[in-house]
Amino acid sequence: MFSVDTTLHPGTQRPDELVPSRYALRVGEIDALVVSDGVLPLPTSTMATNADPTDLANWLDHMFMPPDAFDWPLNVMVARSGEQTILIDAGLGSQFSGFPRAGQFPQRLEAAGIALESVTDVVITHMHMDHVGGLLADGVKQRLRPDVRIHVAAAEVEFWTSPDFSHTVMPKPVPGVLRSTATSFYNEYRDNLRIFQDRHEVAPGVTVRLTGGHTPGHSVVDLVSGGERLMFAGDAMFPVGFDHPDWHNGFEHDPEESARVRIGLFQELVETRGLLVAAHLPFPSIGRVAADGDAFRWVPIIWDY
Repeated sequence: MFSVDTTLHPGTQRPDELVPSRYALRVGEIDALVVSDGVLPLPTSTMATNADPTDLANWLDHMFMPPDAFDWPLNVMVARSGEQTILIDAGLGSQFSGFPRAGQFPQRLEAAGIALESVTDVVITHMHMDHVGGLLADGVKQRLRPDVRIHVAAAEVEFWTSPDFSHTVMPKPVPGVLRSTATSFYNEYRDNLRIFQDRHEVAPGVTVRLTGGHTPGHSVVDLVSGGERLMFAGDAMFPVGFDHPDWHNGFEHDPEESARVRIGLFQELVETRGLLVAAHLPFPSIGRVAADGDAFRWVPIIWDY
């Protein structure tokens, strides 16, 4: 099982951190590790673009969150199944000066004793910059295996050849950066891409499947082993989505479809009682989902020390 390794490894330094940045668990025979890539400061208006501003303000106050801006958590995962070590999303990278507190996953992975050289597969839930940017950070590609397999949906690759931002509500500089980062990722790693259509088994018990919504090729990853299951849901859901699954996020390219996908995944998690991890839920982002009338309720796990 992945464990927190407090020893130094050749060529790495232990970050001087006072808070946990990784959490290990097992899903049947699959080892899993949630890693915080840091946080992204964003305006709260992006959380609910179709909500009445008063309703959003009341929800933020109810959740003890600031009214104007908030720190958006950013999580990635690592899974080990058989002989394969799979990185699920790659965080932001260090090349965006406006987000100085994100882009932490390479150092935190090393501090956990997991070398980038050991990664056999990467699954990309979608090609937004906070999910592929880490693969473009200085020194990362040089550390990855030349034959690393990067799994991404065909619909996602196609979308970013000519992306549509007409239904998004993002801070002004973001669309251009999203477009250029997706292009750089594709150009840098095109020879490593393993493109799938709807569903693909990456490793025993590790399956990626297309959901669409947030982006046309957005996908989730299921870990299923020994009667246990965990879903890494990427950007299909955000903290406000449990109480208000019909509220649209400003980064959703198809907000109406995103809401349908979100509700469907919530209903699936209620039925299966499986664990949920998502990119933008507060670290370590591990819990279950319960039905709560027309909405849903987040039930965090109790940390296992």
